[in-house]
Order: sequence, then structure tokens, then C-alpha cells
Amino acid sequence: MRNEMDNYLEIANQNPTKINETKETTINILPWKIAQAAEDRKGSEILILKVEGICYLTDYFVIVTGFSKAQVRAISDSIEEKIARECQKEPLRISGRTEANWILQDYGDVIAHIFLPQEREYYNLEAFWGHAEKIEFSQSN
Repeated sequence: MRNEMDNYLEIANQNPTKINETKETTINILPWKIAQAAEDRKGSEILILKVEGICYLTDYFVIVTGFSKAQVRAISDSIEEKIARECQKEPLRISGRTEANWILQDYGDVIAHIFLPQEREYYNLEAFWGHAEKIEFSQSN
């Protein structure tokens, strides 16, 4: 069964400007595009946190786990390429690419965090932002 976000993503892929016409409020599709790009490189435990109203830095965090430094870099590259191609948006800043333990990609209203498992567990953003709305990204099989 398709969920509401699948419908928005389908409309956005066909005509990105039409997404605002489908609902009274604007839905930011960027977090889901980032999650899809992470999934394309086998990112794991993908979680979207809606921090709008509780964080002055951004509206959403997308948190992803990669299991090697090479995979963390590949996920980061996939996100950057997909968002540039489909949303015509470049990150405002990227940090951590050299070390690749935790890469942060800042798109303004969405920040992607790509972690190795031990870094994700140590920093535990899910707990730190525990009062944020958690949106599980359902990965395809």
C-alpha cells in the first residue's frame, strides 16, 4: 500500500513545481530524496527527524549508517549527485569527508548525517533530539 509521501514523491518527480498545488501546506521532499539516495548506496537504519520548531539550524535531519569509510563516502556522493540532478541544489557545506567517520551535508533546511556505526551510537542524535518527530524511511526490498 502506498503512503502519502510516495504520492508526493511521484508527483514531484513528474513536475517539481506541482508539489505545492497538491496540498494546502508545502511538503519538503528534500529529506525523502536524500533518504532515497542513501538507500541507493545501501545505507542502513535511515531515519528522518523533523526538528522544525525545535532547532534553529534546520527543519530536518536525515540520519544514515554506512558500514565502512568507503560506503560512507559513497552514500555522501550519491546524495550530492541526486540532489544536484533532481533538485538543482548544492550543499551549503560538507564536513568530515576526509575522515569519513561522520559526514555532514548541510542543505539549509535539511542536514544529512552519514555515520559509521560506532559514531552513530556514540553521538546518538536520535536521543539528543528525542523530542523531534521521527519518520522512519521504509526501504525497498
